[in-house]
Amino acid sequence: MSVTVLVGAQFGDEGKGKVVDYLSADMDMVVRFQGGDNAGHTVVNEHGTFKLHLIPCGIFKKGCKALANTGMVINPDELLKEIDQIEAQGVDTSNLFISMRAIILMPYHIELDKLSESSGRTGIGTTKRGIGYAYADRARRNALRFEDLLDPEYCEKRVRSIMPTINAEVVAKGGKEFTAEEIIEKTRYWAERLKNRIVEPVSFVNNAINRGEKILFEGQLGAMKDIDLGIYPYVTSSNPVAAYAAVSGGFPISKISEIVGVMKAFSSAVGDGPFPTEMETELADGFRGKGDQIDDEFGARTGRARRLGWLDLPIVKYAATINGFTALAVCKIDKLDTYKEIKVCVGYKLDGKEIDYMPSARDLYKVEPVYVTMEGWLQSTKGVRKYEDLPENAQKYISLIEEYTGVKVKYIGVGPARDEIIVK
Repeated sequence: MSVTVLVGAQFGDEGKGKVVDYLSADMDMVVRFQGGDNAGHTVVNEHGTFKLHLIPCGIFKKGCKALANTGMVINPDELLKEIDQIEAQGVDTSNLFISMRAIILMPYHIELDKLSESSGRTGIGTTKRGIGYAYADRARRNALRFEDLLDPEYCEKRVRSIMPTINAEVVAKGGKEFTAEEIIEKTRYWAERLKNRIVEPVSFVNNAINRGEKILFEGQLGAMKDIDLGIYPYVTSSNPVAAYAAVSGGFPISKISEIVGVMKAFSSAVGDGPFPTEMETELADGFRGKGDQIDDEFGARTGRARRLGWLDLPIVKYAATINGFTALAVCKIDKLDTYKEIKVCVGYKLDGKEIDYMPSARDLYKVEPVYVTMEGWLQSTKGVRKYEDLPENAQKYISLIEEYTGVKVKYIGVGPARDEIIVK
């Protein structure tokens, strides 16, 4: 039995795509278990450069099954676009499957999201992809699932029954009504294109576990964006934590053998919300790049410039606490190569007193980061492939992360490509 779960240890954008792509070389199945196309996993390998938003990163390994599983909200138009794009680059997608229990993200979910964000009344800096509204419809039992596409008569009946409620909300927010016919037409097209990929997910996953297959569950975003445990309300609408892989996957949590937390060697965030270690603009611009390199700090989905900050170890330790990391992957340490001094946050003060817990989002705005300053290494790490060949101060940086979090660092990213990695 080998079930690995890989999740983000910060705010998302940590480099999960690279690590999943690397680990998938040894996997029989890779499973996305939550979220939608509101974030992207960037992969650079022999097939080219890809920004995947819905398809699991294991799609690139020949013979590896890729499952978009229960727990996700999937926009079929975006999924089909992604399939067409990677097939155009010579990638075989015949092993891509979709859970029949996954939620269908509809055009009206996107419209509702855009209307809410533009109104300024409830906007929290979403990507306007309709994710929250799709999850809301799941909770109020108004959503359609991919299994509904396999029964056209039932699907049409469901669409007609929910459209009055949907349109009332769209109109109330200042939008234009959708017709049931246009939605039904879309469902028929989606069914024709995707019906052969839809599977019963619980048996699909559990049978693979029982056969002893190596399975990697791939999370989206990061711990601080978890709807229950993150910086609410500046969060996503699902649970990007390791335990949710078992919850949504329908298998016992005891089957998980390894949990890998992926983090950057510094901090980044997209969207609104507290960010204790955020840098001044000029310094952040030095980290960000101009956008002409694949690993420059711009959102894979939105293209928005990421907010950047020094490494915040209280956040990584919090992520380790709620996920139970067995290993850490530290990405983009090469981005620190040119800095003479590097600051690291090792604690918070709230109202003048050091605290040993993760405060609420409101209090996180108020905390004073406690920093230590480390000497940089002022030499390139991009060509390094063995841990002992890293500069001494880079090794000290890794050691500080391990000592503070209590988790061993197993993988160190020194560039965006699959082979630009150190296994410790």
